[in-house]
Amino acid sequence: MAKPAGPTSHDVVDIVRRALGEQRVGHLGTLDPFAKGLLVLVVGRATRLAPFAAEWPKTYEGVIRLGVTTDTDDLTGAVVATAPWMGITPAQLADVIGSFRGVYEQRPPAYSAVKIDGERAYRRARRGEVVEPAPRPVEIYEFEILEAAVPDLQFRATVSAGTYVRSLARDIGAKLGCGAHLTALRRTAVGPLLLADAVAPEAVTKAALQDAAVLVADMPRRQVDKKERDAVLHGRPIASGQTADGRRQIAIFAGEELVAVAEQVGDLLKPRVVVAED
Repeated sequence: MAKPAGPTSHDVVDIVRRALGEQRVGHLGTLDPFAKGLLVLVVGRATRLAPFAAEWPKTYEGVIRLGVTTDTDDLTGAVVATAPWMGITPAQLADVIGSFRGVYEQRPPAYSAVKIDGERAYRRARRGEVVEPAPRPVEIYEFEILEAAVPDLQFRATVSAGTYVRSLARDIGAKLGCGAHLTALRRTAVGPLLLADAVAPEAVTKAALQDAAVLVADMPRRQVDKKERDAVLHGRPIASGQTADGRRQIAIFAGEELVAVAEQVGDLLKPRVVVAED
């Protein structure tokens, strides 16, 4: 889906549920309400395949504003600090930006859905509690400044699953010594899926849905005949046959139809997630 700024990701899921008459609708990672761009939804039996795409990298474009820190790390929050940014040189900016490429320990925002002692962090923050989620490793594959019209930095970034771009903006500002927050964000890609191919929530139809096979496109394939397909549909193992590169997860196809994802155990393929129907 091409999510506009404003609605929550759950709002978009509800729109799609009503449009398609299908309650089984999930996603591959939310977007904050102020953010827009690609929100990948999985529908019907394809929801079973979401875990196989959960680690896909995500690409964003956005704007970081230097000199102002907010309690949400974005433009929706209250200002908690300001600091001068005018003395920052292009060389200093390039050095700090470069230091975030690769793996680093990132602390999620206080206003986020991560859990602290079983409760969402944002609920604690809304009660006025001091919230500091535990840092966790994320990876910044690419980060490029497209335009440095300071105090605004227009950027493009490709990051690992689980990365908060709001936190990245905050951390860049902290390392520059002036603070920063995110003022705009647009997701342009999730794995092989592109915003350019997305449709607006109100325009979704069953005909607009992509084949669920895209979620397992990077897996080795095993073609099956009718007898083997029937066995897989009923959860029975089949002979492994020739599968590529020794990986344990294998996509089972009957022609162009994705039947299931199986696990290779010895000489057998044992169905783990069945998506085709009789």
